[in-house]
Amino acid sequence: MDYLALAELLFPHITAQPADLEARFPARALPDGACVTRFAPSPTGFLHFGALYGSLIDMLLARQTGGRFLLRIEDTDDKRTVENGDALLIDGLADFDIVFDEGAVASGDNGAYGPYRQQQRRGIYQACAKQLVREGKAYPCFCTEDELAAKREQQSAQKANIGYFGQWATCRDLDLVTIQQKLTDSQPWVLRLRSTGNAANSVAFHDLIKGDIKFPENEQDIVLLKSDGIPTYHFAHAVDDHFMRVTHVVRGDEWLASLPVHVQLFDQLGFELPQYAHTATIMKISEDGGKRKLSKRKDPEADVRYFKAAGYPKQAVLEYLMTLLNSDYEEWRAAHPTADAADFDFRVEKLSPSGALFDFAKLTDVSKNVVAAMDAETVFNHVAAWAREFDPAFAANLTADPTKSQAMLSIGRGGDKPRKDFAIWSEVPRYLSFFFDDSYAITDPLSAKLTPAQQRQVLETYANQFSLTVDAQQWFGQVKTIAAPLNFATDNKAYKQNPDAYAGNTGDFVMVLRVAVCGRQNAPDLYSVMTILGEEHVKARLLAAAEALA
Repeated sequence: MDYLALAELLFPHITAQPADLEARFPARALPDGACVTRFAPSPTGFLHFGALYGSLIDMLLARQTGGRFLLRIEDTDDKRTVENGDALLIDGLADFDIVFDEGAVASGDNGAYGPYRQQQRRGIYQACAKQLVREGKAYPCFCTEDELAAKREQQSAQKANIGYFGQWATCRDLDLVTIQQKLTDSQPWVLRLRSTGNAANSVAFHDLIKGDIKFPENEQDIVLLKSDGIPTYHFAHAVDDHFMRVTHVVRGDEWLASLPVHVQLFDQLGFELPQYAHTATIMKISEDGGKRKLSKRKDPEADVRYFKAAGYPKQAVLEYLMTLLNSDYEEWRAAHPTADAADFDFRVEKLSPSGALFDFAKLTDVSKNVVAAMDAETVFNHVAAWAREFDPAFAANLTADPTKSQAMLSIGRGGDKPRKDFAIWSEVPRYLSFFFDDSYAITDPLSAKLTPAQQRQVLETYANQFSLTVDAQQWFGQVKTIAAPLNFATDNKAYKQNPDAYAGNTGDFVMVLRVAVCGRQNAPDLYSVMTILGEEHVKARLLAAAEALA
């Protein structure tokens, strides 16, 4: 076979040589040990939580080694590509501060190693394909779908391995004249790899997470280019990772089965194999108590947009992901509570080979801690941004008086033990509801101990005597002064010794006020709430609650 003639016959329009591509995409000038990583999703829909997990690993590897992190859109499968799928991915990553050094952007490309969308790299793939043909490592296959199906039926009947290899690879040794005639007759063809592998032989491989593994050589003559000239994933990723100078590939362990193909492809192309890290699938507890994969169909949290809509701070989601990546992260965080997570000494080798378990309770706990550490202005800005998109009515209330709203959010914030009233921004509208008249309502009983008549007496008496021109400590003394004549114990020790002698204690008195002002028993510091509302507003609520008891 004249392979040079065959290459020109198949790719007469391709003039670029591999040497041209090597010059166009030179080795990167990076320090020793620098990792070049890539996140390479297909634009088939929303960004999966597992993809966010993997992209964070990619970003950390690049950042902590002085390398580069790039975004490549693998859009060669037209049937699975959705409209604006790349924008969904880019926006979803940006929402969680996944920042790329180069790659695909909404307006095109940013970087010298592009194009970063595979549909725009057809000439690069075909130049490499042509070189494989020149070297006798690839050939055209004209088998129809019906012929391939017939081969699979025969293989099944003979209990042979399924695929296009060995005696079943009937186009492997077609002569040049036959190939030329088929091309002249416009018969569709795909380009296949001429495999040199033998499934009886094994290949030793070191994975950064799984450790040392072995697998059989690839014996299949896999498709490299489809009949429309578009590459398969296997071929495209090998070419792209080489010419983008990727050193480390992080991907799900569902790709372990493809390792024999990928190792062989890099070898046949003459490219250095990158290091691989195959992450285990993120699991969750199933309805029957077992474990199952986080499902696109069953689990709304599989779509990262869920966390944005629910109002999880992006810092909390990333902090939670860090706890999944390395088991010693929580210990490090406890010792460095205010440090940037990027300062943590992340190691891909410490990723669990058995996978992580998604835990909503833990995420919520992490989120409460993250929110509690924020100052009121930061919380206000985050909540306002969330509400503008997901709760416009609340956004209007919150942003009407930003200074007042920040005062609301500052209650119990700061100090060694800040309050943890909410974990996500979608909980804030209810948390602050009593501050706004259109959402204020009394939903809890004023008291479980006092009669309606006693409750009304408390409300009316306090409403006519209280003042907020005092500090918090003086205010509580004022409360005791007003409560004592109504037979409420101001000495808790005395109350415990003889509770039947009193209508209640100061706490019982304050609870009636709290519910009347806030509408519920569980609310922030009452004095702080009242000072924000103002005396007239508070008095009106107290008297309205008293009137409702008449």
